[in-house]
Amino acid sequence: MTVTRALLSVSDKAGLVDFARGLVALGIELLSTGGTHALLAKEGIAVRQVSEFTGAPEMLGGRVKTLHPKVHGGILARRELAEDQADMAAQGVLPIDLVVVNLYPFREAVAKGLPHEEVIENIDIGGPSMLRSAGKNAKHVAVVVDPADYAPVLAELQAARSVSDSTRARLQAKAFGHTAAYDAAIAAYLAEQLAKGPAQESKAPDAPVPAGWSETPPIGEYKLVQSLRYGENPHQKAAFYGSMPAPKEPSLAQGKQLQGKELSFNNILDASAALEALKEFARGPDGTPAVVVVKHTNPCGVARGKTLAEAYKAARDADPVSAFGGIAALTHVVDEATAKLLAETFFEVIVAPGFSPEAQAELARKKALRLLELPLLGLGRKAWVPESRELRSIPGGLLVQSRDLLSAEPTVWKTVTKRAPTEQELATLTFAWNVCKHVKSNAIVLAQPDVTVGIGMGQTNRVDSVRIAVTRAGDRAKGSVLAGDAFFPFPDGLIAAIEGGVTAVAQPGGSVRDAEVIAAADERGVAMVFTGARHFRH
Repeated sequence: MTVTRALLSVSDKAGLVDFARGLVALGIELLSTGGTHALLAKEGIAVRQVSEFTGAPEMLGGRVKTLHPKVHGGILARRELAEDQADMAAQGVLPIDLVVVNLYPFREAVAKGLPHEEVIENIDIGGPSMLRSAGKNAKHVAVVVDPADYAPVLAELQAARSVSDSTRARLQAKAFGHTAAYDAAIAAYLAEQLAKGPAQESKAPDAPVPAGWSETPPIGEYKLVQSLRYGENPHQKAAFYGSMPAPKEPSLAQGKQLQGKELSFNNILDASAALEALKEFARGPDGTPAVVVVKHTNPCGVARGKTLAEAYKAARDADPVSAFGGIAALTHVVDEATAKLLAETFFEVIVAPGFSPEAQAELARKKALRLLELPLLGLGRKAWVPESRELRSIPGGLLVQSRDLLSAEPTVWKTVTKRAPTEQELATLTFAWNVCKHVKSNAIVLAQPDVTVGIGMGQTNRVDSVRIAVTRAGDRAKGSVLAGDAFFPFPDGLIAAIEGGVTAVAQPGGSVRDAEVIAAADERGVAMVFTGARHFRH
């Protein structure tokens, strides 16, 4: 496959000029359009307009430039077939052996919040068509979508005036991945617009979707962040992908690893769980410091304090056994005093907005410890725009739901017992309820002011979760409050909590036996509120 002619039409012009100069130096004819042509011509590089090559002018305000038989015939022609060669000769079609295309900045237009009409104009038509043509005919054509591939492709051309079979196959897969991700981003945007518009029921009788949702899943585009050594277990393969464009809220995909071993699949899952729980308490640099310690995606200690060190120590001591080998996430830049305390316990990962030089020096002695810096985390919730949906896969399917972004709203809670919570109990219930939404069901959180003291999670019945929480709390259960992710179906779980020392309870309510549960609380002088909202987490 000798390269004689290349078509260049790119949105991302990084490295383009040097690459084009290298092609021209090899005697390769360049074809181009629009801004790409203007840039190359300005740089004194010999380049031919596609409109001159095809004999057809651009039309419809630039919407039609490359959609022409001389372009796609030149790309798609099978060089070894006499019939194709005859068609090319009859139609005056010349071969195009190298296609260098990346697409209109659709994702960037969405990220900038441009008006809908402008976003639509940034949907590329000719670009994906050329990429698909070149990808289909990769036996004869090299297709390049990533400026990172300019250097290796040029090196092969300089060595042999051709691109190897293995490189063309690699570039082919990359090109179709590029167009697939691009189309997915468009579908996700349109689905989001549909959700914002007037509610309309799906017309598909066999698969109705929620009002305002699309029948196409809003998957969007994801870009490889890093390959992982393995998945949950060594015999499983794994990789970490980040959404494109990056979300406008803290995400591990945006994190900068400052030290430590390579992140594992389980590290990422656990650190993400810690980050999501911590977001409930992130109020910016002037807010109260908070710390979350997570083990196996469940919070095992959450606390606020006057200083970051105080908050961390309380969170760690809430369940020091579970904290060992866990993940710690902190709302503020880690200082030296906090770093000294962190160094006392074995952690896999520490997530924070940043680390002072003194803190980094202190933690550098823990060679394997991974430090993840997320500056956006330090700005607080008011600076973020939360993603509205979350995706979870199952074998053979995809689950999509709106995220559980509901935080505690004690002003709408209903006191259902004779005794109302005291002001301190209500504040602590609010704290516990925000923790509870991040604990796997059945979830029970016992708390004292600004700190969890016992968490029961992931049990197949609520009574066992209560017993685990009370056991872990020990003496600290006395005078604590309880938040439960769902209603108590029977009084037994509530009674077990009260016997452990719980004085106030927040739960959704809604059981057919609510009256029995309320009576059990009244008999024991315990205050209980119904939140009216459930926080199942599976």
